[in-house]
Amino acid sequence: MILSDFKKNDAECQFEISADGQLAFLEFHIKEDKLYLTHTEVPSSLRSQGVAAELVKQVLGYARSNGLFVVPLCGYVAYYINNHPEWHDVLSEGYQM
Repeated sequence: MILSDFKKNDAECQFEISADGQLAFLEFHIKEDKLYLTHTEVPSSLRSQGVAAELVKQVLGYARSNGLFVVPLCGYVAYYINNHPEWHDVLSEGYQM
């Protein structure tokens, strides 16, 4: 599997990553300094291969480098952050894993 082309698609309000020619995405909304992550979608043929984890990791890196605080409304994002304490610093106030 080849992961490529992580990008922020403002028109669709989603972060995207391509894997083997298929698109995985994480929907978002930004308000002030908050990045609300609402839904992660990975094609069924790519599930359990680390695509969602890589996508979330890239999005969290984007948040950190842009001074945004993450509000993890998506269950998978919350799960990922809970299992990767190195990202706890990007959590919005009031969210603790």
